[in-house]
Parts: sequence; C-alpha cells; structure tokens
Amino acid sequence: MEMETRKVAFYTLGCKLNFSETSAIGRQFEEHGFVKAAFEDAADIYVINTCSVTDHADRKCRKVVKEALKHNPEAFVAIVGCYAQLKPQEIAEIPGVHAVLGAAEKFQLVETLAGFSKPAAGQPGQVYASPISEATEFHAAHSYGDRTRTFLKVQDGCDYSCSFCTIPLARGNSRSGSVQSVVERVQKLAATGVKEIVLTGVNLGDFGLQGPDRERQENFYDLVRALDEVEGIERFRISSCEPNLLSDEIIRFVAQSKRFMPHFHIPLQSGSNKILGLMRRRYRRELYQERVALIKELMPHACIGVDVIVGFPGETEEEFRTTYQFLNELDVSYLHVFPYSERENTLAPTLPGRVQDRHRHERTTQLRGLSEKKKRAFYEQHVGLETAVLFEDDVTNGQMEGFTPNYIRVTAKYDPLLVGELKRLRLTSVTPQNLMEAEELGIEVLQH
Repeated sequence: MEMETRKVAFYTLGCKLNFSETSAIGRQFEEHGFVKAAFEDAADIYVINTCSVTDHADRKCRKVVKEALKHNPEAFVAIVGCYAQLKPQEIAEIPGVHAVLGAAEKFQLVETLAGFSKPAAGQPGQVYASPISEATEFHAAHSYGDRTRTFLKVQDGCDYSCSFCTIPLARGNSRSGSVQSVVERVQKLAATGVKEIVLTGVNLGDFGLQGPDRERQENFYDLVRALDEVEGIERFRISSCEPNLLSDEIIRFVAQSKRFMPHFHIPLQSGSNKILGLMRRRYRRELYQERVALIKELMPHACIGVDVIVGFPGETEEEFRTTYQFLNELDVSYLHVFPYSERENTLAPTLPGRVQDRHRHERTTQLRGLSEKKKRAFYEQHVGLETAVLFEDDVTNGQMEGFTPNYIRVTAKYDPLLVGELKRLRLTSVTPQNLMEAEELGIEVLQH
C-alpha cells in the first residue's frame, strides 16, 4: 500500500485497555506523518480495534466497517484487537475489510501497511494473525487526548483459565514491563501535565512476569510503592484487580499512600461458591468479604466497584438469590453487571444447567437496580463532606464533571479555568441522575 495517504481514524470497542492501545497505535501513525482524523472525517485509513468480551462482536464490527465506508468508500479498513485474534478469517470475509491483524501483529500495523495493496473487489481481506502463543512481547500503551486523566497499560495477557473467558486466547499469557520502565513512562506523562493515571491491564495484579521466559522479577506491590514516589502526578487509581491478587499489603499501603486513591474495582462474578467453582475463579466469597472488610476498616470512605456475571450455567434461582443477598449486605458502592454470554472454545457452554435468556436479563435488571440503590446510598453518605475534585475536559450541555478521590462524580457549571484542576468543594446534594452537586469553599485551586 502506498503511504502518501495522510488521514487515519480509529474506532475502539471494549475496555480501557483497548483504548490505551488504540492511542499507542495512533501515535505510531502520527510518527509516520499521518494526521489523526475524526471518524466521520472521510479518513484514508480506518483502524477498528475490536473486543471479544462484549456481545455481538461480529455485528458491531460489520456495522462500524459499513459506517467507515459511508464516510469514504475508498478508505482502507484494518481490523485489530481481541476479536481479530479469535476470528481473523471470519472478519476477513466482511465486505470492505482489507487487513486483519492479530495480537502479535497489531503494533506493527504501520509497517505492515507500507507494503500492502488492497485485495481485488469481492476478495477477502489479508490476514496477519499468528498463533496466540507468539504474542509474548509486552507493548507499552497509554491513552491520550485528555490531559487530565490517562489510562496506562502496565500488564497484558492472562495465565488464568476461567471457564467463561476467551481473553487468554485473544491476548496470550501474562506479561509486563519492569517497574523502572513504568516509572519512566509516568515521569514523561507528568511532564505533559497529566494529573491522574489509571493503571490498567488484563490481569493487573499479576504484574511482574518479564522477558522471554516470563520470570517473576517484581510484583504489583513493588509497582504501587514505586509509583507513589513519582513527583508531578496528583492521583493514581487501580483499575481492576482480582481479589486473590489484591493483597492485604497493597490495601494497607493504599490506605496511607500519598497518591493512590481510595477506590478499588474488584471482580466478584458470583456470590455463590458453587458458581465460583464452576467458573474456575481462584477465590471464594469469604476471601472477597475479607478484602472488602479490610478496605472499609482502613478507608471508610473508599469506593468499591464490583463485576458480576448472572445467568451462568448452573445458576438456579436460589443461587442467584444467594448472590443478590451477598451483594446487598456487602459494603460496596456500585456494580458492573453482565448477563452470561456463551463464548466458543470455553468450557462454560458445555456445563449443564443452561439459564434461559429471559432469566439472564431479568437477573441483570435486578442487580442493576441494586447497583443504582447502592451508588445513591454511597453518594448520600458523603453529602456535606469537604473534598478535592479533579475536573475533566468533558463538557455536556454546559456542565462539566470531575471526581473526588473516592470516585464520586461531581457535576458543575462549565468553567474553563477548572479543567484539569483540583478544587476544594463541599458536596451538597445528589441529583436524580446520581451525580453529586457541590459548592465552593472560597479556597483556590490546590497545588501540592
């Protein structure tokens, strides 16, 4: 493919990790002279970063490709991401797709395109997807575009074998860079004005497996301690960490740290030990309960988010009630609820006790209702509190939003001087949309 084209646009499906990787690929294009364009801006090249976790991956991919070609029928379309690794031939057959790159190839996209020509009309796209066992190198990535908050990828892949999950098949084994390499990247981000960094990974708590032999030279606790000493970053958040890897020493460190926020997202998936066993999770509800109790003992205002899957094979109505009751009594702040969805090449679809779709969606609705109740209760506990809010560059209908240290979303009238600034405010009331309103204390922007 001739490289005289200069406009590239991206579309990302899925998790924050995908967004950080899209940003990294975008910077590679910019280094080769491309200009990043809006999706609707008739780009010369469209890169679609796919996900295998969300439902209807094929349908979503087809729709985005179709939309891209509406904006420029002559555009070159490349597909990367988890779904591209799992189903490369299937994606290559989608009309308008010219190249499909797997997990080991996606960070060589610009170089791959340099010698590429479009397939003839009606021919499938070219596939560049080696077996997932060849995805052994760790590629650093971070999101950009919003100077206030950056999602920083510090780990990739997973060695676990949960019975519902395709991520190990899509991303390979667990691997990461060194503590020192992450610290150096954070120092560079601090120099650009970034105020908050969210640490991301596939199995974040498994940080430390490095090199071709994946030797464990360091661990996640080492990383957290080192980052807490980096000057220039106001806040760090831990995105999602398995309960068996979120150790007591990490929790105790965050409780007294200078920069790590009292905010945890801890996947649970089920409150039933029987279902956790069928899922091949590496903990039981008692351990999860202990983690939450320690966090709340040391950080009473801490925000705790929970991932839950409902309708897993074998989940009877009684098992679901067990999960509901467990979560109802647990001192957590919000839930991310997903109806179970069958995935090829996983163990779960072969298990007995398939739950009907309507029951899956009924249970999802019930838990999402519980989540709204818990979130509102968590917010209302904080009315009257004086705290620091970091405002973001995201304006909707004249309103901007920011977050407290413990992840309460605060809404305020747009003020350009507030963007990217820490402001001391008093939390005053919760809106019907579960946003917090606040008032100024007459104290100017905080500077550490």
